[in-house]
Amino acid sequence: MSKPLCLLIDDEPDILELLVMTLEPMGITCYCAKNFTEAKKHLNSRRFNLCLTDMRLPDGNGLDIIDIIAKKYPFTPIAMITAHGDMETAIKAMKAGAFDFISKPFKDLKELRNLVSSALKLPENSVEYKVNLIGKSAVMKSVRNKIKKLARTQTPVHITGESGTGKEIVAKMIHNNGVRIKKPFIAVNCGAIPQELMESEFFGHKKGSFTGANVDKIGLFQTASGGTLFLDEVADLPLSMQVKLLRAIQEKTIRPVGATREIPIDVRILSATNYDLARLVKLGKFRQDLFYRINVIELYIPPLRKRIEDIPDLVEHFLKKFASNRKIYVLPETMRVLTKHFFSGNVRELENILERAVALCENNEITVDDLQLPNNNITQLNNLNKDEFLDPLLNEIERETIFNTLKQVNNNKTKAAQLLGMKIGAFRYRLSKYEK
Repeated sequence: MSKPLCLLIDDEPDILELLVMTLEPMGITCYCAKNFTEAKKHLNSRRFNLCLTDMRLPDGNGLDIIDIIAKKYPFTPIAMITAHGDMETAIKAMKAGAFDFISKPFKDLKELRNLVSSALKLPENSVEYKVNLIGKSAVMKSVRNKIKKLARTQTPVHITGESGTGKEIVAKMIHNNGVRIKKPFIAVNCGAIPQELMESEFFGHKKGSFTGANVDKIGLFQTASGGTLFLDEVADLPLSMQVKLLRAIQEKTIRPVGATREIPIDVRILSATNYDLARLVKLGKFRQDLFYRINVIELYIPPLRKRIEDIPDLVEHFLKKFASNRKIYVLPETMRVLTKHFFSGNVRELENILERAVALCENNEITVDDLQLPNNNITQLNNLNKDEFLDPLLNEIERETIFNTLKQVNNNKTKAAQLLGMKIGAFRYRLSKYEK
């Protein structure tokens, strides 16, 4: 088996020498270029398995290198070498398509070796990715294609979309199709951790560091080592924790509570929220620097009402899941009602509705009554073009859906959230918009 080839581009001889001394013992053949012109000559003469390039070159920049390789060798990963602390450059590189970045001077050669090893695990050509998102709609085809591209990078991805659209499922697919698949995927609901325990939960603690710390504890970053840390409901993080999280992501190190030394970390960060983070930044409730760091690439998951044509396929999927060995049918009128329902809780709400309907139906046929929808009258959206939804109308529909559901369950917010397929935090947030 031939050795992998790596193109190293940097105008500092000492950096090139250190890179060669690190990579050659790994069985990698290195070609060096000290400027953009030399790099182009190497790229025109052979195909490389990996490229490490500095951003600033005497006669060009690393973004031009990314552009050339992306066009000529789209499956060759590129890692950007940036000045220490220059996150703006790193973010530009990852937005342009870099696999990952590393800062110089190199603090830890193990980090460099890990980056190179991960990049070389990527397939060298197109492969069949396992993106099992249900739906033939154009918007879902677009989401699947983006997942395939994002799986080939280490870029932080921020997944947006309403509650119940499947953001955590999408995060798992990005992880499961990438080079970290054999390492942990750790999902954490940021809104479910008590504020006083957040630092310990994320970074761990040493025995005796505070009252109740009877043993050493490993935090979420270390638990996810080598894999992916998925920060769900990231908007719920208090500002004090946002500062510490930002530092951990930028420095790629953590310090457990009570520890005197920092620990290197190797995790990919994915995050999600159904809030408008940009709006929270303007309101001063979310740090702008953390927003830019986790929102390098944004992946939007559309609500169910924007992909009505996928509802029959989703219904079939959930019936197989809940019906066991029974063959259950959805009557045409029932399907018609489902396709006109607003679905405040999106796919999760549809799943809950069908689970209940399967339990209630008789003669293996699901009727409209079996759906037990809060109020069918407010969901008749057939007169609206799906691309012409107006916010005021949708808000009114959502408002009526929420209050009708609350009435149905005697104002029990937890039950109402479950009925609508929403997390309680998201339900309370939406309810607060209409309780004025």
